Amino acid sequence: MSSEAIHLAVANHIAVVTIDRPDVRNAIDRPTALALEKAIDDAESDPDVRVIVLAGSGSVFCAGMDLKAFSATGERPITDRRGAFGIVEVPPSKPTIAAVEGKALGGGFEIALAADLIVAADTAMFGLPEVKRGLVAAAGGLLRLPRRVPRNVALHMTLTGEPITATQAQALGLVTDVVAEGMATKAALDLASTIAANAPLAVRASKQIITESDDWTVNDMFERQGRITSVVRSSSDAAEGARAFVEKRSPVWSGK
Repeated sequence: MSSEAIHLAVANHIAVVTIDRPDVRNAIDRPTALALEKAIDDAESDPDVRVIVLAGSGSVFCAGMDLKAFSATGERPITDRRGAFGIVEVPPSKPTIAAVEGKALGGGFEIALAADLIVAADTAMFGLPEVKRGLVAAAGGLLRLPRRVPRNVALHMTLTGEPITATQAQALGLVTDVVAEGMATKAALDLASTIAANAPLAVRASKQIITESDDWTVNDMFERQGRITSVVRSSSDAAEGARAFVEKRSPVWSGK
């Protein structure tokens, strides 16, 4: 699937969703948000896809909202279901990696924060400069950043509006890998391949538990975890994993 602004390519169990509007630094208008939502939906519904990689064409990951388009049409890049930019309120349930080249500021950073993992070029910059424009980072930045970095760091970034480098982001645990300029997508694909080689049911269950367990209480957390893991434990893939280990071969996952 592809649209004029969003391209979806699937190979080796990995879906690469690319924002392709380099003339506006991959900024998102409403048609692009709708196309991004559609690409994510297609990747989510494809049983062959195990991991999603988000990328931007050219030298910038994403500049956030297309202000020129908004001023011309009055339409915000918000979809009815996935919210701002077609992703931030309901991110993919499948493991998702953002491959960041150049700047990921404002909405671009918020899109990256909607991913589970971030791989960045050594020239990448991350920031939420909304306060410099009289705005707030309401597309997930203020909600997700304090869950990914220490609270005082999140406050410093959001109250000053100043960005951090890829190296700083890696030191904070926000970015998993820093690579040479132009290599972020390849590094993200390498990481995606490692994830995709694992049992898809187990991977998705692991992500679900980590994502949902923030507000679980000590009294019920194992019971709630058990509702998710019981499906994995009784799956064909669990049996296949054990057989492959005994037979000293690579497992063949069915996703069932």
